[in-house]
Amino acid sequence: MLAGCRRALPAALSRALQGRAAGPGRRAVSTSWCPVGAAFDVKQQRQQQPRGSAAGRETGLFGVPELSCPEGFQEAQDKALQESEQLVQKACSAPPGPETVMIFDQLSDSLCRVADLADFVKIAHPDFAFREAAEEACRNIGTMVEKLNTDVELCQSLRRLLTDEVVINSLDPETRRVAELFMFDFEISGIHLDEEKRKKAVNLNVKILDLCNEFLTGAHLPNKIDKRVLPEHIWCNFSAEGNYLQIAGLHADCPDDLVREAAYKIFLHPNTEQLSRLEELLASRNSLAQLVGYDTFAHRALQGTMAKNPETVREFLEKLSDQLSKRTQKDFEIMTKMKMKLNPQNSKLMPWDHPYYSGLLRAERYNIDPGLYCPFFSLGACMEGLNSLFSQLLGINLYAEQTQKGEVWSEDVRKLAVVHEMEGLLGYIYCDFFQRPDKPHQDCHFTVRGGRLKENGEYQLPVVVLMLSLPHSARGAPTLLSPGMMENLFHEMGHAMHSMLGRTRYQHVTGTRCATDFAEVPSILMEYFANDYRVVNQFARHYKTGQPLPKNMVSRLCESKKVCAAADMQLQVFYAALDQIYHGKHPLKKSTTEILKETQEKVYGLPYVPNTAWQLRFSHLVGYGAKYYSYLMSRAVASMVWKQCFAQDPFDRAMGERYRREMLAHGGGKEPILMVQGMLQKSPSVEDLVDALVSDLDQDFETFITDS
Repeated sequence: MLAGCRRALPAALSRALQGRAAGPGRRAVSTSWCPVGAAFDVKQQRQQQPRGSAAGRETGLFGVPELSCPEGFQEAQDKALQESEQLVQKACSAPPGPETVMIFDQLSDSLCRVADLADFVKIAHPDFAFREAAEEACRNIGTMVEKLNTDVELCQSLRRLLTDEVVINSLDPETRRVAELFMFDFEISGIHLDEEKRKKAVNLNVKILDLCNEFLTGAHLPNKIDKRVLPEHIWCNFSAEGNYLQIAGLHADCPDDLVREAAYKIFLHPNTEQLSRLEELLASRNSLAQLVGYDTFAHRALQGTMAKNPETVREFLEKLSDQLSKRTQKDFEIMTKMKMKLNPQNSKLMPWDHPYYSGLLRAERYNIDPGLYCPFFSLGACMEGLNSLFSQLLGINLYAEQTQKGEVWSEDVRKLAVVHEMEGLLGYIYCDFFQRPDKPHQDCHFTVRGGRLKENGEYQLPVVVLMLSLPHSARGAPTLLSPGMMENLFHEMGHAMHSMLGRTRYQHVTGTRCATDFAEVPSILMEYFANDYRVVNQFARHYKTGQPLPKNMVSRLCESKKVCAAADMQLQVFYAALDQIYHGKHPLKKSTTEILKETQEKVYGLPYVPNTAWQLRFSHLVGYGAKYYSYLMSRAVASMVWKQCFAQDPFDRAMGERYRREMLAHGGGKEPILMVQGMLQKSPSVEDLVDALVSDLDQDFETFITDS
């Protein structure tokens, strides 16, 4: 329980408390901090105010006073818009110099502080009024951003800076890059166009934003069917609504082949309105890209990424697919044999079979029962494991901090202070880990406030939210995580550390505000740590007996993930290839469904199912349009970093410092490929990236023989 702060303080915190003054960029250490593990393994009651705090003091969400009620979003929005107008005037009148970039970043920060926070609240707050107010704030701030991106006078103030050779040569690399990124935002919004075309660009951006929201909503809506169409014995697998059954997902883990088949065909049945939205979204994106001077939307989207252009992405996906081809075919043959054994009457492998039979093969071959692992992965133990890893690798500790009334949106949200042993407080992580009604079932990281160096010399501390969907603990027991949940926790905490340690001067490039195909590298790298026995052995203890998780169980778990992994990766290649085609040359030669069928059968290998339209459920087309390949490319880089830098010793402090210095510290303030090059001491080729992914599929011979 968080109220139990009187227990002995860990050594790192004790050192920090010994007379460290709060200087510029450093915050005084709070006496209300508690060890992180206890905050998650003890059922939180209504907490008392910590010693020294003002009893009964209230605030708004995330400590923002205005957000104590939904109406506060209007006030926060108005304040941001008023501040932005003043900063625009200031930018337009300032002489070219570093101050211009600082003003632009202040402008970006004033809008992002509302928009980023609202982005989270609109999907996660349990109160509909808060969600609605946040949605409206997002829309209004987004509209203002698009208008600013086509403000000619504002652009000219930046152009004067970038065309002044003396001034530009006097800027440090980060300031220069930030200035160029702001100019890039102007250019992709059509600043170089005449007034009529600029208005068209703004209208297209607004239209695309609305279509994205509508498509996302439609992608998650259930389909319903007259229950009499389906055999009565499978009705119990779906939600009933009168004479209809609601199909809200694919039921991929259901052992009944008929249930999976029915769910696949009904949930993916084409919806005319959703199909129109997708077609209009793709066409609008293409129109905008061509309006501002790009061949395709993919060319526009990939500017500034590691890949740089669609041609490199295509080469990467094609070479990876070629390398996976034989392995994938072998995986499908093994799954087919398993299906034939269990269902001799219908042994043809179909798309709804892949997730189920690959999971079954993993469990059977390596005796993987999540229930055997969960007792070793209490949430508190996992958090202490992360704390121990960060402490050894980066000199960072996590502490639970008391929240004020009104600061959080649910009583089970925890607030963590991230503290460096020498630098002090780095920022805050709000942990929204537990399931609740109307909360999205997705694991993700949200930037609520970016870090930046303020005008008074203080550092604006970053604030992020980690959102998971963990079950609540049983009475008297801690929350127990499956191996997959534990790995997801490590993954999301990788994003959080990137946000905390990407301490750039400018919030425009802070933390995870970087190229999409680089942003996933720190989070995926954490998955490698989560699957290393030396790391797991530091925290995985049975919550009742204290017994450590046996090494052979960790080995079996890691090796089980390689079963049918080629087919799993091939499926991701298919999704990425489809995304590239949709955002490639327009008009599309065929309908989106015909393209899906053709690409699925060519790249994936399992047959397309008539009267289905999986692309209408492909919600990543919104946030990762033309960038879905990023997961694969980031994994390749993370694999190379792990093998070269951490596989020998996952607690190597010197390597941890190098990782912070070369990859985390810059946020988006440095070219992504240069950060990778700094860490690996080489610039990886497409072949290097493909080889890294494929080599991860090779089984550990020793583990395989031992378990056989």
